[in-house]
Amino acid sequence: MWKRMGKMLLGITAAGVLGACSSGGGSGEVVELPEEGEELSGDITMWHSFTQGARLENIQSAADEFMKEHPNVNITIETFSWDDFYTVWTTGLQSGEVPDVSTALPNHVMEMVNADAILPLNPLVDALGKDMFHENALNEGLVDDNYYSVPLYSHAQVMWVRDDILEEHNLEVPETWDELQEAATKISEDGDNYGLSVPMGTNDLMATRFLNFYVRSGGGSLLNENNELDLTNELAQEGIKYWVDMYKKASPSDSINYNVLDQATLFYQGQTAFDFNSGFHISGVEANSPDLLETISAHPIPKINKDDERQGIETSNIPMVVWKNSDHPDVAMKFVESLYDKGFYTDFLNSVPVGMLPSIEGIVDSEEFRSNETVQKFSEAVDVIQEAVESGTAIGYENGASVEAGMLAGQHVIEKMFQDIISNGTDPMEAAEKAETEMNNIFEASIR
Repeated sequence: MWKRMGKMLLGITAAGVLGACSSGGGSGEVVELPEEGEELSGDITMWHSFTQGARLENIQSAADEFMKEHPNVNITIETFSWDDFYTVWTTGLQSGEVPDVSTALPNHVMEMVNADAILPLNPLVDALGKDMFHENALNEGLVDDNYYSVPLYSHAQVMWVRDDILEEHNLEVPETWDELQEAATKISEDGDNYGLSVPMGTNDLMATRFLNFYVRSGGGSLLNENNELDLTNELAQEGIKYWVDMYKKASPSDSINYNVLDQATLFYQGQTAFDFNSGFHISGVEANSPDLLETISAHPIPKINKDDERQGIETSNIPMVVWKNSDHPDVAMKFVESLYDKGFYTDFLNSVPVGMLPSIEGIVDSEEFRSNETVQKFSEAVDVIQEAVESGTAIGYENGASVEAGMLAGQHVIEKMFQDIISNGTDPMEAAEKAETEMNNIFEASIR
């Protein structure tokens, strides 16, 4: 089995990982949480992707404090970028070189469950209290009554606007997709800024994200009720044509190859009037063009029609997982539990203020959270993003957690579809049919 996996991993494909070692949803083995006051001991390793200084320092402080309280525990922390993390854990499964505990991306969790790589965290959820978490966030790790992850923090995609550029062009904040295209086109035609960049690079999920915005705003999903990619329905086709048209009218031509950093950098440097991202955009603008901080604001993602009911769009609830190969999973769970201590938790969130919002109840309106200077300055943005956090899901999770939903954004099939339409002139329906076939074959090959 591992020999077969090793060959497949040379291509770093989800099909190799999932198809080689799936056990159909994990073993369901449950490790109990240590009793309060019980002496803990053991060496554990934590992997995380908080590479920015303030977040990294907060996690290290939490580990130091835990080791101080439990002197027979040693915690080693290793840091990997989000881009590297997928490669590291998938290849690490071959040799068992995975950590005791780690962060993950939401879509990784279902792949980890399907690979029987992580443990249920029901005892931890029970100890913390299920009602403590936002329901959507906690349920993203739920499989067959087992919680395989707990959300540490949340953020959501919203529309970011350069208010000064809109004022300069006598434009209102768009409420519908047609209004957005009209405004973005007008701004781009004037030549000083691009209205909106439409990213389609095949090494990232951005085109999938943008199409999901449109489809979700109309009450649809990229996956049908059978968890198959569905791009040939009327709503999805409408969305595909919308973004192709927007690319041609308002976007830099190079954005056909943009990844998330390329996309964000344009907004950070003041070159685009609109963008979609989370509250992390504030720190990005602050680091690159601090003089623009007074000119940006966050708004809900547009609707198709003004009188449409507002839909939840894309929320990212960043989870913690405990690995099945751990020699001390009970200690790992206890360490995760300590991260929700109110004092640490609020300090951790405010290490990237507004970028990280709570996945648990009773924090966002607390004096400790709201006293942060940036949170106060962008209080309206906090409210917009928090509403989006509580109503949205990860891409494809509208019908609940599934391996297919977990894989959807990582295969870059939709990105290739957009490039095919734009570069080769392929008809959108023909390109969508090809993409459906490719993605659904990947699903079938990867899941047992």
